Amino acid sequence: MRHLYLLLLFFSCAAMAQTEMPAGFAVEANYFYGNIIPHRKGMMHLILGHPEGMVLSINKKTFGTREWESAYNLPEYGASFHYQDMKNEALGKMYGLYAHYNFFFLQRHLMFRIGQGVAYNTNPYNKQTNYRNYAYGAHLMPSTYFMLNYSKQNLLGPLGVQAGLIFVHHSNASMKSPNTSTNTVGVNVGINYSFGDKQAVADTITPLPPAQFSKALHYNFVVRGGINQSDLIGSKQYPYYAFSGYLSKRISRKSGLEAGADFFIPKYLKEYIHYMYIAYPEIHSNPNADYHKLGLFGGYELYINKMSFEGQVGYYVYEPYKNTGGLYERLSLKYYLGKRFFTGISLKTHGAKAEVMEFNFGIQL
Repeated sequence: MRHLYLLLLFFSCAAMAQTEMPAGFAVEANYFYGNIIPHRKGMMHLILGHPEGMVLSINKKTFGTREWESAYNLPEYGASFHYQDMKNEALGKMYGLYAHYNFFFLQRHLMFRIGQGVAYNTNPYNKQTNYRNYAYGAHLMPSTYFMLNYSKQNLLGPLGVQAGLIFVHHSNASMKSPNTSTNTVGVNVGINYSFGDKQAVADTITPLPPAQFSKALHYNFVVRGGINQSDLIGSKQYPYYAFSGYLSKRISRKSGLEAGADFFIPKYLKEYIHYMYIAYPEIHSNPNADYHKLGLFGGYELYINKMSFEGQVGYYVYEPYKNTGGLYERLSLKYYLGKRFFTGISLKTHGAKAEVMEFNFGIQL
């Protein structure tokens, strides 16, 4: 009932703002109910009920006045506020702020959203007061959510409805232990409210032809850095460095392929190696093992405008101390600063386990 009151308040404010908001904007509110996926046995004790919450959003429509808008079927972009009750006092509650994109299919009735932002947890791990919370080691953490909805806008005047599926990921990205993380999958239902006359907005749409792009082979060099901690609760946080060199080739307006190598300097691993040698002498580990790693990877880049999404899968060809498995993955958001330079953030993982949140700066030649 509390969620219903908040949704009604949200849309009352939207209705009062009708004469002040410019055309081309829309607001929406979604209620969701779901389950926490038990991706590790060690977190089973944390799943006590069905989490529920809401997502409040403001969207900016696009009309094809820029080439990328036409290329992606007039997407929307905006900001979201997320609230989630984890239904476990030890896990607390989550509050998040996100930037998001909405992409449309099936005559704009099917909407896919990806949101990236920062979440706040009300009750993270504490050795004395909350030792059960192995999911979150800190109040603040990166968070990602995906939403797939059937959406019907302007069903009754400016009001519309939507319903579908939602997936929410909360993780410390190993910046502070513990970091089991949680993944919530659920169903959602909501309403939306569009500002401005529907036909007047439609008349402003002016699709542009696809932009020209180069299919030349490029050399890329990236410096990456972050902070992380081993799985040992109470251990120190250390800087994490990585250096990447790779070839990239754009094969279409939206797609590009990559192949290259990474050199990793995970300083937290040096402390972990020493700890394992002292704490577990029966495994006969080498306290002087090299903690550096070298990996080869292949990747894919999805170009939108000045921003792109990047996914890479790699394999360690040099890993003297094996603690994670041979495969690693990296998901990135990139932003191009002109024709040569780019920046962004990446999440490096080993399967469902995040290792580090990387901040990147690179050059393309």
